Amino acid sequence: MSGGTPTGGGLMRQRHSQGYASSGDDLEDDACSSRVRPQSPKFPETRTWVEVLENVLWIASAVFIIYLGDWHSNFIYILFHDGRIKRTPLYLGLFGVSLNVAYFVHTSMLLWGFRKSSERWELSSTDALPYITSIGLVSFCLFCYALWPIWSFLTLPLVFTLFMACMVILPYMVLGTFKQQPSDMFRID
Repeated sequence: MSGGTPTGGGLMRQRHSQGYASSGDDLEDDACSSRVRPQSPKFPETRTWVEVLENVLWIASAVFIIYLGDWHSNFIYILFHDGRIKRTPLYLGLFGVSLNVAYFVHTSMLLWGFRKSSERWELSSTDALPYITSIGLVSFCLFCYALWPIWSFLTLPLVFTLFMACMVILPYMVLGTFKQQPSDMFRID
């Protein structure tokens, strides 16, 4: 036992800890921190101007690709009417992208009610991620193979730019508004 520190009228007992010695905090400061406190809802963090500039560049380059296409007609017209495109790989790539979109819609919206009670759902959704990733990579390769006769070596950066523009636009889509709201946050009574 410690004898204490002499003070004006007697001895005062002190607690010494290596963890608190350098910061000057007292042990009693963390005494109540073990209780679970309800957290306030997290608000989206503001983006820096560099992130905004990167997003604008990805979107602008995708618009440039879609609008100019092969300098004679736009990208959409080329996809529907150009005979140089290999249709079977293009359709298989579109099928893979639609599988990925269906999976993300399924996990973000349809299983929304089961998230609270089912831990197995969280495990099954992470188990599917390697398959979804491989489907995405195969779709990318199929798109590159299907569009190679038009742009040759430029097909790789063009398809990657379109993919990145989709990734930039995705958080702004309607799917993000279906998140569960705290029930007591909007109470008026």
